[in-house]
Amino acid sequence: MMKSFAGPFVATFFISMFVLIMQFLWLHIDDLVGKGLDWTIIAQLLFYASMTLVPLGIPLAVLLASIMTFGNLGENYELTALKSAGISLYRIMKPLIFFIVTLTVLAFYFSNNVLPYANLKTGTLFHDIRQHKPEVSLKPGIFINDIDNYSILIHHKNNETGMMYGLQIYAHADVQDNNYEVTVADSGVMEIGPGGEYMKVELFNGYTYTDEGLKNTRSRSFPFRTVQFEKQHIIIPMQGNEFQRSDEGLYRNSHKMLSIGQLTRRSDSIKTLLHAEKEAHVNSLLSYNYFKGGPRGRLQDSTLIAESRGLALSIDSLYAALDVDEQKTVAGNAARLAREVQQSRKSGTISVRYREEIVRYYDIEWHRKFSLSFACFIFFFIGAPLGGIIRKGGLGMPVVVSVLLFIIYHVISMMGERSAREVIDPALGMWISSLILLPLGAILTYMSMTDSAVLSAESYMNFIKRLLTLLKRKK
Repeated sequence: MMKSFAGPFVATFFISMFVLIMQFLWLHIDDLVGKGLDWTIIAQLLFYASMTLVPLGIPLAVLLASIMTFGNLGENYELTALKSAGISLYRIMKPLIFFIVTLTVLAFYFSNNVLPYANLKTGTLFHDIRQHKPEVSLKPGIFINDIDNYSILIHHKNNETGMMYGLQIYAHADVQDNNYEVTVADSGVMEIGPGGEYMKVELFNGYTYTDEGLKNTRSRSFPFRTVQFEKQHIIIPMQGNEFQRSDEGLYRNSHKMLSIGQLTRRSDSIKTLLHAEKEAHVNSLLSYNYFKGGPRGRLQDSTLIAESRGLALSIDSLYAALDVDEQKTVAGNAARLAREVQQSRKSGTISVRYREEIVRYYDIEWHRKFSLSFACFIFFFIGAPLGGIIRKGGLGMPVVVSVLLFIIYHVISMMGERSAREVIDPALGMWISSLILLPLGAILTYMSMTDSAVLSAESYMNFIKRLLTLLKRKK
């Protein structure tokens, strides 16, 4: 059984990883094309990105391999022969169960130790690629402003020889928002230097116009210089166009870059700060907003004493004892204080919600490491009985069924994660897909062990044939 399972598992794992990597490239192709990146940068990105996709590829490979293995046994009637010899399905699956349990533990170890490092490398590298300036691409009839302090326009380009015609180069390096120097040439050739640090331009038959007055604004004279040339070389610096690596420490505290222990510690510390912040906010509202004190006059004191002699204190009587101007002042002050309370509540709520959102992200990532690993166990107990039902090996029907089940699992998981970010408890949101598919795996395994007719494809075919026969007789 181990030998029958190992081959399909390895093959389907690499197939699954290839499909997931192609999906990754399809989603981020716009960030990679036209940057002039070295192949080593692309290779590093694909390597680290493939490591981040391993927790998804392993459950899919387990599902595919289990369906293919037991489908081959059912197609060749080996499963029937084993059962007729008195060997139960549990004994057939027993070595694979031990293997899947071991694989689940290894998957959790990978998610807890290797995945944070891979996420850190992928996130940092992706940030650097997005910040990298695009490769200079000259298109006829369009101004190119990708190079700092220069604007370039060409009218025609020979793609075979690389010769460009009708060049116009506007330089505004020393004068902000002004083109102090313009070079016009009949033709020319441009070549990026090694490392992309500069661009060498060779121009033929043209003029260079320089407005010296724009450089020196204090001068009262406005000299203008014109230079005619038959051949001219220009070196344009490409500062900031080289690929630069960021400090990984800036992203090390993100929730995807942390292990189980780090997530627990950071979540507990934020919860402690959150509790203290809530108490401080409540005390602030009670001390400075809800109860206000101030100087009172004799009329207010006498009214207060009269109202408090064995009677219930009435705020309305205190307000009625004031004259019209004092009532307006009191009403205005009350409205102002109410607005202050409302503003204080809003600012406090924003801060509290921000910290609660961070805690939710930490909790989601904490449960993700367990739920993705446990998916291997669930998919095996779904795929093994389904393989016996389908009784088809190879990459035909098993692939279709596996992809449909994995899509259902992935969609439910994404919906649960999105709900966990805003509405439901993070634990429920991250485990809802497992809670839905686990009973399905248990039912399928039980019915397959008991040889239930519900899982027999032949019984359904015979029922359909009998139904068609009855319809023909009635006609």
